[in-house]
Amino acid sequence: MTSNELYVAKGTTADANHVLDIDPKRAGWTHSSLRIVELEPGGTHTFAAGNSEWIVLPLQGGCTVQTEGEEFQLSGRESVFASVSDFAYVPRDARAQIASGAGGRFALAGAKCERQLPARYGPAPEVPVEERGSGTQLRHVRNFASADAFDCDKLIAVEVITPGGNWSSYPPHKHDEHRPGEEAELEEIYYFEIDGPNGFGYQRVSPSREGGADVLAEVRSGDAVLVPDGWHGPSIAQPGHDMYYLNVMAGPGETREWRICFHPDHTEGYR
Repeated sequence: MTSNELYVAKGTTADANHVLDIDPKRAGWTHSSLRIVELEPGGTHTFAAGNSEWIVLPLQGGCTVQTEGEEFQLSGRESVFASVSDFAYVPRDARAQIASGAGGRFALAGAKCERQLPARYGPAPEVPVEERGSGTQLRHVRNFASADAFDCDKLIAVEVITPGGNWSSYPPHKHDEHRPGEEAELEEIYYFEIDGPNGFGYQRVSPSREGGADVLAEVRSGDAVLVPDGWHGPSIAQPGHDMYYLNVMAGPGETREWRICFHPDHTEGYR
């Protein structure tokens, strides 16, 4: 894929139902999906899960999710920078409706899967949060649907807050080969929001093989970057503007796991 295809600017995939819609066909891969839905006060959004499992994650505002005879009240949050959020899991082959009295913005993170797991609620207080790195490499990782924190069939999803002026997704790393015990093959989507009206950041993806992914993108709120392969990182936040990104990952492996390989040229001095 070209750098223009890997960088998805806000609005370029918008349609009547989504402000961002990245499905496998559009991404040129097989497993990972991401949709962003904005609802006016009193608005609803209905979708069919198809052959994918989904997590409904409030980015701004709260909502009710109805699916499989269950109803989950998501209190949500004021913004992605304010706190972690509760969320709802929608299984494959289900139908779901999102309804929001006050309106808001909601992410639907999806992955093609095989098992039909039960619909469930993920409470915000149970989301593990870790500090990764230190100094100018410090970032805060919210492992709401990491491989160890929440049971899915294929989907892995986490949020990262990078303080203004800091680097994250560092050292550059990759997960584009199946190497048992060392590396898992995963397609990945980065979705960005930047704190402040004029804030921006940078995302780098460099080739791990001849003809592989190669992009350096200036990203703003609502933009996304696709990572089909390659070394990804660093993600760089503008000074004075915290950067948020949502990572959505899935792959063909029989085991749902996040195993990565760090770039050997950038590990010395890492804190």
